[in-house]
Amino acid sequence: MIKNMIIGQSGGPTAVINSSLAGTVEYALQSETIGKVYGMLNGIEGLLDNNIINLTEMFKSMPHELNRLKHSPAMFLGSCRFKLKGEEEEFKRIFRVFDSYNIGYFIYIGGNDSMDTVKRLSDYAKEHGIDISIVGVPKTIDNDLVGIDHSPGFGSAAKYIATCVREVAYDTSIYSIKSVHIIEAMGRDAGWITAASVLARQDNMTAPHLVYLPEVPFSVEKFVEDVRKKLSELNSVIVVVSEGIRDKDGNYISARQDKGDDLFGHARLSGTAAYLKDVIEREIGCKVRALEPSVLQRSAGHLVSLCDVNEAFNLGSVAARAAEEGNTGVFSTLRRTSNKPYCVEYGLEDVAVVANREKFVPREWINEEGNDVTEEMVTYLKPLIRGVAQTPYRAGMPDYIDIRHLDVKMQKYKN
Repeated sequence: MIKNMIIGQSGGPTAVINSSLAGTVEYALQSETIGKVYGMLNGIEGLLDNNIINLTEMFKSMPHELNRLKHSPAMFLGSCRFKLKGEEEEFKRIFRVFDSYNIGYFIYIGGNDSMDTVKRLSDYAKEHGIDISIVGVPKTIDNDLVGIDHSPGFGSAAKYIATCVREVAYDTSIYSIKSVHIIEAMGRDAGWITAASVLARQDNMTAPHLVYLPEVPFSVEKFVEDVRKKLSELNSVIVVVSEGIRDKDGNYISARQDKGDDLFGHARLSGTAAYLKDVIEREIGCKVRALEPSVLQRSAGHLVSLCDVNEAFNLGSVAARAAEEGNTGVFSTLRRTSNKPYCVEYGLEDVAVVANREKFVPREWINEEGNDVTEEMVTYLKPLIRGVAQTPYRAGMPDYIDIRHLDVKMQKYKN
C-alpha cells in the first residue's frame, strides 16, 4: 500500500538546509511508492499542533521552485528547539497524527538534538510494532556531528567566516596605526568554524594572525602576550575567537552568560569578543574593534559553497531513498575517500552514533601554543568551500523562495 511522507526541519538554520529538503522532496515526488509529501511547520511542535502543509501540491506543478528552494538559506519549513519529554501520551499524539495522514516515511533534518528525536521516535515505533521508516538528515554549521566526515552547512559557514576575515584584513591594512580586530565566531564547544577562518590566508594574506578554539584552555594573560607580540611585528592584528572559549577551570571567557541554559542544557553565551576588546584596550591601549557576525555566518545564502549545496542535496535524496527502502533509526551520511581529487561516498549510519554527541577538533590539529591550527586542518577544510553556487537573482537581489506560509495566518497549502 502506498504511504505518504512527512518532512521537518529543526534546530539552528544553515545556508544549505533547504538544499537537503529539496533533495528529499525531489526524490519523493519521483517515487512510485511514496504518495503525498507533507511538511510539518516548526518541526515536532508543528506536528503536535497539526500545523502541516502539502509539499506535493506546492512543488509538483512547479518543479522550478525546487531549484529556488535548493538555493535559499534558512529553513523553508521553519524550526523549533523542542525536546521530547519521552511521555507515553506525547508519543501517542505524534503517531496519531502519522496515522491520520497515512504516514509511512518520516524525515527529520537537523543536528545532534534533532537526531535524538529521530532515535526516540524510531525506538518507539519498533517497540510498538508500528510500520514507519524514521530517518534523519544531518545539518549544522558547527560541524560537531559524529558519524560523518563533515556536516552540511559547515562548508558555507566556513567560507563566510574566511571571507569576512579576508575583507576585514583588506580594510584594516590601509592604516599605519596599531590596531586589533577581534572576530567572534560561532562555536560553543567545538571550534571548527573558528578554525576555518585560516582559509583567508591566500595570496600572501597572513590574517588571521591568532586563532583560539574552545578545545584548548584559554588564558587571558597569554592572549595579551600573543597580541602584544604580533603588534610588534604588524600594524594590524586580526584575531578570531570561538564564542565558547574557556579557561583551564572550564569557565567561559564570555563577558556574560544569560541566566539558565536552553531546553537541551546548552549555555547561552554572549560577548566574548567584546570582553577581550576591553582587555586589550586596558592592557595595551591601542585601537580595538570587536566584530560579531552572529547569525550572518549561518544563513548567508549569497556566499554558499557549491560543494556544500550539492552534498546537502544528495544527503536529502539518500535519506528519502533509505526511508523508501524500509530503513529506520538511521541518518544519511558521507565519508571522504580522497582529498586529491576530493571525493566522498554516501551511506547510512545508526542514529544512536550521533544523537546527543559532539565531535571536537582533534588536539593535534591545533598548534602547540593553542593560538593557531595545523596544516592537517587546512587540508581537511580546503575542499569544503569550493565552488560558487548559481544563486538566482531578481532586481539585483537574491531571489529566495517565498516563506510566507510560515505566517500562521496564511492558510494556503495548510491541511
